[in-house]
Amino acid sequence: MYFAAICRDKPGALQLRLDTRPAHVEHLNALNANGVLKIAGPLLGEDGKPFGSLLIFECADLAEAEAVAAADPYAKAGLFETVEITPWNWTFNPPEAR
Repeated sequence: MYFAAICRDKPGALQLRLDTRPAHVEHLNALNANGVLKIAGPLLGEDGKPFGSLLIFECADLAEAEAVAAADPYAKAGLFETVEITPWNWTFNPPEAR
């Protein structure tokens, strides 16, 4: 089952995001290698600067998706003000259709 994680940064936390990014990317590379990560990228403000993240995971259930999100170095560093995780249906252009 797929889950979308929509994470919004705390105000004024851009430097924390930048400082933590190498560990975050390393974490996402490991999830990708294990087939858990399907899509990931920053949410961008009108100024082009990141203010959050959107990630799509494939997990057995919500508890597993929550654990994956909580293990992210961004989450561990306290970057996020909010994290919403919800089941997601990959309707258009899913990998299985290619």
